[in-house]
Amino acid sequence: MNEVIETILAHRSIRKFKDKPLSEDTITTLVQCAQAASTSSYQQVCTIIGVEDREKKEKLAELAGNQSYVADNGYFFVFCMDYNRHMIAADMKETDIKETIESTEAFIVGAVDAALAAQNLSVAAESLGIGIVYIGGLRNRLKEVSDLLDCPEYVLPLFGVAVGYPDAEPGIKPRLPLPAVFHRDSYQTKEETANLLEKYEIETAKYYSERTGGKRTEGWVTQITASMASPKRTYMKDFVRSKGLNKS
Repeated sequence: MNEVIETILAHRSIRKFKDKPLSEDTITTLVQCAQAASTSSYQQVCTIIGVEDREKKEKLAELAGNQSYVADNGYFFVFCMDYNRHMIAADMKETDIKETIESTEAFIVGAVDAALAAQNLSVAAESLGIGIVYIGGLRNRLKEVSDLLDCPEYVLPLFGVAVGYPDAEPGIKPRLPLPAVFHRDSYQTKEETANLLEKYEIETAKYYSERTGGKRTEGWVTQITASMASPKRTYMKDFVRSKGLNKS
């Protein structure tokens, strides 16, 4: 096992950061690492907006569900799916690519590109002793986030990443058992999955009980089924299409 693998396996989400900003060199390095991620057909559909203005960070914290660490961190990055660049390139070459950009395939490509870039940035940050936490809560009120960051048509903010020097050391959450995630040659049976989930429920219930001093005792199965019982952010389909994306 090398240092890269050790860094990846030691990942945990940090939600309390020291009052210490990232240096300009560190910010640039992290963005360069994000850019080095794989990108489908060299399309490079990801744009990163670094939010430095304190008022904007506080507003984003509110929009994300009053998550204080969106404002209180070393730096805050917003990862966007961005086809605006491609539309400008098409205008330069007098080419019509609108139908391609509006496709579901393009939407998947853009989302994957942004996720790959963000994970590169996250691993790079953690290798430097810097903590991170992903902020999907930006999608709670995405139109307001988009307006706040002046995102034009064909640019969709997807999530944020709060980065900074950790001021806490939370435990590492146990992941699903490897056989539940890694299937060989074909998808495993329902019975095999259920057996694995039963064991995982016990393991994660113990984790939460120990972490909270008995205040939380639910396992992963209980937690996930409760949280997914009702759909969330149901406005997203219409908003995404209003940005010119995922129309076909």
